[in-house]
Amino acid sequence: MELFKRAITKKLLDDFFQGRALILVGARQTGKTTLVRMALEQLGDRYTVKTINGDDPFDRDAMTNKSLDYLRRVLGDAQILFVDEGQKIRTIGQSVKLLVDYFGSQRQIIVTGSSTLNLLDATQEPLTGRKFVYTLYPLAISEIFPRPDFLDLQKNLEERLLYGSYPRIVQQTSFEAKIRELRELVSSYLYRDIPELQQVKSPDLLYKLLQALALQIGSEVSYTELAQTAGADKNTVERYIQLLERSFVIFRLPPYAANQRRAISKLRKIYFWDTGIRNALIQNFNPLDLRTDSGALFENWMIAERLKRNAYEGKLVASYFWRTYDGNEIDYLEESGGHAQGYEFKWRPAETRQFRKGGFSVILITPQQIIPFLYE
Repeated sequence: MELFKRAITKKLLDDFFQGRALILVGARQTGKTTLVRMALEQLGDRYTVKTINGDDPFDRDAMTNKSLDYLRRVLGDAQILFVDEGQKIRTIGQSVKLLVDYFGSQRQIIVTGSSTLNLLDATQEPLTGRKFVYTLYPLAISEIFPRPDFLDLQKNLEERLLYGSYPRIVQQTSFEAKIRELRELVSSYLYRDIPELQQVKSPDLLYKLLQALALQIGSEVSYTELAQTAGADKNTVERYIQLLERSFVIFRLPPYAANQRRAISKLRKIYFWDTGIRNALIQNFNPLDLRTDSGALFENWMIAERLKRNAYEGKLVASYFWRTYDGNEIDYLEESGGHAQGYEFKWRPAETRQFRKGGFSVILITPQQIIPFLYE
């Protein structure tokens, strides 16, 4: 199967042997292990690598509550220690701290994990000032098509909106295989791994909440209404949403306020990092011309792709939506260096134009503007 060159590989390699642990987080099946292995291959035979797998009980025990002397023996003569599925090792933070403090820039520690809740929380205090953190998302469109071709992107757009961009899904050659993989991913990651890892008391509530969110992409979300829909209290719903966000399933877009009295400050827009996961949750893979949510899917996909691009390129950009009580709204707003630029998304063909709304410059984005919006 085709292996994709990931955007953060060079940045990861540049940070080797700087006296910091390298922590790579992201949702399950986004390709973290593959990325690290491909990066290590680029180093050639210059370094010896020791691999620890958090899924292996013996490996897990070797990194749990162990002394520095024991950890040094585990590492042996290897110059690089690669810990995969680190979130499953209870004392991963303390173990990595001991190694980083002792070896400094002489050895390199790399840790991957599928959840910030487990991995970053476990390493936050022990590794303060001792780590660089990277997030790997489902494939960005620029990773699938490194050289943008207008016609290729237009041909591929519907597939991306319907089936998303997880590497294993993109690699499948039939639509049936893509749907099968997505259903398995939803079943194993969303309905089993996350509840088990986070000790969710009510997996059924999580399931109802995910479906409710999937049906509201592009709309402003009220936690109170979600609680009523899911049959739970507001605080529980808010906690579960935070859990899903930190597990890289969804992301929240806050409202742009800037002290405007008429701006709505309490509601959020919630989107999915991957539209294929969203469609699998509502079990709808119908073609776009037979759907009523094509516009919302396009908006979700474009914003998620823009956020991936900004993150991988290290852009210091704040992202919002904007709406007032009298109905004025902008789908997506970016603020950088004191300047705010608005974007509105239209799935159906429309004349590209730039206009002003609420004092903001706004650009209308259609499927024909993928290249300028996501590449340039």
